[in-house]
Amino acid sequence: MKTSRAVDDYLRHLRDVRRLSPATVRAYRADLSDLVEVLGDPPVDDVTLDLLRDWLWAAMQQGRSRATLARRTASVRGFFAWALDAEAIATDPSARLVAPKRGRTLPAVATADGLSHVMESAAVAADSGDPLALRDDAVLELLYASALRVSELCGLDLDDLDRGRRTVRVLGKGSKERVVPYGLPAERALDAYLVRARPVLAARAAQTTPALFLGARGGRLGPRAVYTVVSRTLGPEVGVETIGPHALRHSAATHLLDGGADLRSVQELLGHASLGTTQIYTHVSSERLLATYRLAHPRAER
Repeated sequence: MKTSRAVDDYLRHLRDVRRLSPATVRAYRADLSDLVEVLGDPPVDDVTLDLLRDWLWAAMQQGRSRATLARRTASVRGFFAWALDAEAIATDPSARLVAPKRGRTLPAVATADGLSHVMESAAVAADSGDPLALRDDAVLELLYASALRVSELCGLDLDDLDRGRRTVRVLGKGSKERVVPYGLPAERALDAYLVRARPVLAARAAQTTPALFLGARGGRLGPRAVYTVVSRTLGPEVGVETIGPHALRHSAATHLLDGGADLRSVQELLGHASLGTTQIYTHVSSERLLATYRLAHPRAER
């Protein structure tokens, strides 16, 4: 059996049996299609450990990041483990394939005071009554208030919003649903957007949509537009030009922990499957504490 055919069978298994999300299946498809292309689509049982190492080495020479190499390693190991179970191969050539160690990069985090300034500026712009400014104000407030991923925000429908309880129902990674709260500033921004802006934007579309947030032409707001909004407003505050919505998520998690929130509660808010994923924010808080100590304590550098 050619490797490409085995890959197709594996992807169907991921989609139909394991029911992984379309985005996850696409990521596997991209990695394994590259493997097939680089190796020249040999029979799957002809693929050796050395060939897999050569494939990773070629990616490294192309300047691929350690995170990409680690993901590719995980992709091929999952594929060949499945192939072994399906008896498409006699031995697993990826069993001793080692992923390069990933470097830990602390996420960009804005200060609470800095974010307060950003939100105030967005609110002032919204006071003009411009529909897009009202929408942008609500987007920023909800992203920060509920620590949403950009895909989660863009996927929200009107029915997902419970205005009475100030909560929003979110469909996260792996199609896992959770309900997260938002505060009074987000409530005010959302109410203003829903009353004064969304009807105006919806009238521009050829057909109606249940989407909570709408683009300039009345369709569902896309991730790229959200990136533009956040980069334009938050970038100067953080000091990074190309900064995305995840910075608001990182900031919300860090500020919650700084304020004494329980790590498990933050994990639930963020929708992390593992507590270990959430623990990176304790490192962010520790770094901030250490920086403050070094600046303020009279014996910090003695």
